[in-house]
Amino acid sequence: MIHIVDDEEAIRDSLGFLFASRGLASRCWPSGEAFLAAQPLEDCSCIILDVRMGDLSGPEVFDRLLAQEVRAPVIFLTGHADVPIAVEALKAGAFDFLEKPFNDNQIVDLALCAIERFNATKAEDAARRDIAARLATLSPREEEVMRLMLTGELNKQMADRLNIAVRTVEVHRGRVLAKMGARNGLELAAMVGTDNK
Repeated sequence: MIHIVDDEEAIRDSLGFLFASRGLASRCWPSGEAFLAAQPLEDCSCIILDVRMGDLSGPEVFDRLLAQEVRAPVIFLTGHADVPIAVEALKAGAFDFLEKPFNDNQIVDLALCAIERFNATKAEDAARRDIAARLATLSPREEEVMRLMLTGELNKQMADRLNIAVRTVEVHRGRVLAKMGARNGLELAAMVGTDNK
């Protein structure tokens, strides 16, 4: 869902119609206050936010969204005089900005790009959470074995270092791979990276 926040009804209507004509769902908000009051919105995958609005300005709304940890990408709509403000918003993490008047294809393409990147980020976050949950299931000994696996040590070397039998290392190794959902040490390394060494 693309959320359009603009105090000009004509802009809201035209953008809503434009996105609908391209098969994209959108919802319009007449003010930043109304949009903020509806947070959190689970369906929010892109926000089109006007810089100049009656009460709260676009940058003020953006600051509040950041404070609420809303991660949906924000595209600012701006007049020529507002470009420096939009550039500051980019530095603060906004996705992009478009100067009015804008090209229909340009705003649709930009929104699609923002949504695609947002979805990819969400998938990466979910994968990280999944790996963290798997890591949390490891026993302290399994964590030790995993760290040594990530350095490329052989079972005999691990056994000597941990002062345990080779067979015990093999058992722990097998449990680590099973719990992490990895087929081998290379897959494990690709999954958890080098931060867990």
